[in-house]
Amino acid sequence: MRNTTEDIEIQLLLEALYQRYHYDFRHYARASIKRRLKQALMQMEFRSFSALQDGLLHDPTLLPRLLDYLTIQVSEMFRDPFYYRAIREKVVPHLKTYPSLKVWIAGCSGGEELYSFVILFREEGIENRTLFYATDINPEALKTASAGIYALDRIKSFTVNHQKSGGKSSLSDYYTANYGRAVFDESLRNRVVFSDHSLVTDAVFGEMQFVSCRNVLIYFDRSFQDRAVGLFRDTLPRKGFLGLGSKESLRFSTHAGDFGEFVPEEKIYQRREA
Repeated sequence: MRNTTEDIEIQLLLEALYQRYHYDFRHYARASIKRRLKQALMQMEFRSFSALQDGLLHDPTLLPRLLDYLTIQVSEMFRDPFYYRAIREKVVPHLKTYPSLKVWIAGCSGGEELYSFVILFREEGIENRTLFYATDINPEALKTASAGIYALDRIKSFTVNHQKSGGKSSLSDYYTANYGRAVFDESLRNRVVFSDHSLVTDAVFGEMQFVSCRNVLIYFDRSFQDRAVGLFRDTLPRKGFLGLGSKESLRFSTHAGDFGEFVPEEKIYQRREA
């Protein structure tokens, strides 16, 4: 089937984004990326994808705005709470046998998943032996995550999720409410490293005992999914853990044989021994 003019424009725009700024969205799921680019086109008031490409090439200040449309910013604390309950009840007992731990939150977005992990690890008594690596390709998302400030009207759902996850304290112990915002305690970031990292173009940066990458792979095509899973395999030691989103799977990955299902219903996998 022949590509439409619009398809060609999108392909050239994504190529320009990669060549000029080294952000590679060329193999993201095309239907999703097309929908997001159309939204950007309307909101940024460009008449065509070619015009947006021209603007992007000559005006670097447009990049952060475009990234906000192309990267996923929707999340909540303890999202899918039974995923966290499974970590608490089935994974943490294994993690407690390590003298030190490293956890990678890949595609951390605004930080909700990160703070969920830090709070859970604090409640389970292993925060003080853990380093958390929170990475994303969007600098603005990393700023939001490192600030730890969320609209107060989101806290009710965060609290319900925390309770369903088996929380051993009150979520209110970890934030201060002020002027319609919930400011999460600075101590939650004491053992966190925030960093720009692309699952598409960057390499692994250390050995991790747990990698959580939820609701990111669904936006990649098959080749990028495979590359990302390969990174996770390379960063995990034998018996290390990988957590994916509820609609994600290793089933079609060429690296599937390197993992065993640990909690299948919550998409938690364990790196097989060599």
